[in-house]
Amino acid sequence: MDVRKLYIDGAWVEGESGAMIDIENPATHEVVARVPRGSEKDVDKAVQAARKAFETWQYTPLETRVELMKKVVAGLKSRRQELIETITKELGSPYTVSADVHTDPFLLEAEHYIEVAANFQYEVRRNTTVVRREPVGVVGGLTPWNFPLEQIEKKVVPALLAGNCVVLKPSQFTPLTAYILTEEIDKAGYPQGVFNLVTGRGGEVGNALSLHPDVDMISFTGSTDAGREVARMGLTNIKKIALELGGKSAAVFLKGGDWENGVKGVLDTVMLNAGQTCNALTRMLVPRAELAKAEEILVRQAAEYKFGPMDDLATTLGPLSSRKQFDRVKKYIELGIEEGARVLIGGVPEDNGSYVAEPTIFSDVTRNMRIAQEEIFGPVLVVLPYDTVEEAVEIANDSIYGLAGAVYGPEEEANMVARQMKTGTVYVNEGQWDVASPFGGYKQSGLGREGGVEGYEEFLEVKTIYDK
Repeated sequence: MDVRKLYIDGAWVEGESGAMIDIENPATHEVVARVPRGSEKDVDKAVQAARKAFETWQYTPLETRVELMKKVVAGLKSRRQELIETITKELGSPYTVSADVHTDPFLLEAEHYIEVAANFQYEVRRNTTVVRREPVGVVGGLTPWNFPLEQIEKKVVPALLAGNCVVLKPSQFTPLTAYILTEEIDKAGYPQGVFNLVTGRGGEVGNALSLHPDVDMISFTGSTDAGREVARMGLTNIKKIALELGGKSAAVFLKGGDWENGVKGVLDTVMLNAGQTCNALTRMLVPRAELAKAEEILVRQAAEYKFGPMDDLATTLGPLSSRKQFDRVKKYIELGIEEGARVLIGGVPEDNGSYVAEPTIFSDVTRNMRIAQEEIFGPVLVVLPYDTVEEAVEIANDSIYGLAGAVYGPEEEANMVARQMKTGTVYVNEGQWDVASPFGGYKQSGLGREGGVEGYEEFLEVKTIYDK
């Protein structure tokens, strides 16, 4: 069995307590590794190492920081196969999903961050002043289990490029991907203390980082409830805070649109990571007069997603990540039935210990139902009919969240609707994600942005120098 250590001040070290956490493969229930259950003392050692390193690292030439990160990314690319296999093992994600959804896009994004850092204007003249961008200091990165590589990459890569020092706490459920990154950082030759890895539980390691007086910034990705608590703790010493939180994103289907491609786009977001995706398009809004048409397409296309062995290239569906997550999704499906929604496919999953929840689609859903308002985080889609486009926009915006959205319809009308949606990201018809784009939410979906120039700027402070 793979038994790991913490990485603090440039060295692999045992956790202070000696306690360990078992890492389970959700698909097989096999314990595949053990990692240290970090403590407050471990966090303090890591933070102090980062604080000391920052004294000199902040002045390291940009060219050096860029070259070091190029080595890291090159190392990650050379270990692409290992990354895919590790994500499959710790998340229970099918091989193809681990490759196409979890790995390849974010290796590209890491390369893009290097370009952003190399070409960024760190000083700009404005009349009598110079507006300067400087590193924040010691950054605590708290990452979730559902996208092990993406969420680590979105925090560690730009933070280090910007001249910060980092203490990373990956999810206690999917920490193994973080070790691959840490090994490449170690090989690249970063100075001691610039990067530190402390594994453990959120309520212990995460809280200790959020409360630590020598941490200057917390970058957190997770649920809205957890983000609210992280923000509260971080404000004890007024840390800079970036939060990427939950969502209940709407896809609006307009008359005259390409519904076949639109439904495929929606279902991919809901099914491919077992619905464990914060920006999944889990609310589908369709004209009431064409509800039957939408249902026919949904049922037909949903049948194309298949369970099977995780290493089978034909497998597109995997289990939920844990017993806890399975129980959560099961309760929401039971709730949807109790609320009077009509089940098109799927239903209450069999509690046989597999963590598998069949894709479930509810129709005849009303906006006040809990399944239409609350984030389920499973392969569950709700279909809401509407009578007018104005009503569709109103329903789409009727949420505490505002992370993502989509519109499928005639181009001019679809773009008009997209501009009325109160959400950080909107896909219009064939619109595709790209590495240069910022990602983040309105309302209770978070604070700040990840990705693109905007995601890089999160890890910089603004200084105004009056020199004329």
